[in-house]
Amino acid sequence: MQNSLYLKQTHSTNTLLREMLREKTLPEGFVVQTDFQTAGKGQVGNSWESEAGRNLLFSLVLYPQQLAVDNQFLLSQLVSLGIKKALDEYTEHITVKWPNDIYWNDKKLVGILIENSLQGNKIKSAVIGIGLNVNQKEFISNAPNPVSLLQITGKRQNRKLLLTKICQNILELYKELNSKKIRANYAAALYRKDGFHAFNANDETFNARIIQVHPDGKLELETESGETRYFYFKEVKFIV
Repeated sequence: MQNSLYLKQTHSTNTLLREMLREKTLPEGFVVQTDFQTAGKGQVGNSWESEAGRNLLFSLVLYPQQLAVDNQFLLSQLVSLGIKKALDEYTEHITVKWPNDIYWNDKKLVGILIENSLQGNKIKSAVIGIGLNVNQKEFISNAPNPVSLLQITGKRQNRKLLLTKICQNILELYKELNSKKIRANYAAALYRKDGFHAFNANDETFNARIIQVHPDGKLELETESGETRYFYFKEVKFIV
């Protein structure tokens, strides 16, 4: 890929890309890719298991200064949809688990970590880290439900081709930035969007259905008793 840097190993593609941005301005869409991360990051300090040379581990930079901070969740939504569109070519049953994990059935295929740098009420830059399980045969960590494309399809996949497709899809959605369309497609792609399912919040397990995801990322649920409840990221868990 043009506008990209490949390293056999690094600490974290997100961290490296942020370090590079402190030194100079990189082209929008610039990608840092590696075969292995020694300190790969998941959401809120979680680590990401990935066997060397088997998967896609990369970060790309965008400069969404046209997006107000209040609308930053739109980035998360369009990135999720760009990845889903690429994966839909390989298998069925790909969904977006709120807020932005990519699932195949009840198993996690992709993790996304977006780190925004803010300037006033605008987003100066967004570093988007993506870990996608491609050709890993088995997982040995205590992560609850990982899966790879190889496990799903029974075939080894071309990582370079998949990377190109994902980046193209994300950049197309980003350049168009049709917020109404992005939000509608995100709602249609949601994991467990239909029916009642088990959730846990504040050590309480309850059944609820998804009503909607608000523009700021807030999840609106309705319990079986008809109570409406609202949650931000990390305030509620799906029981998978």
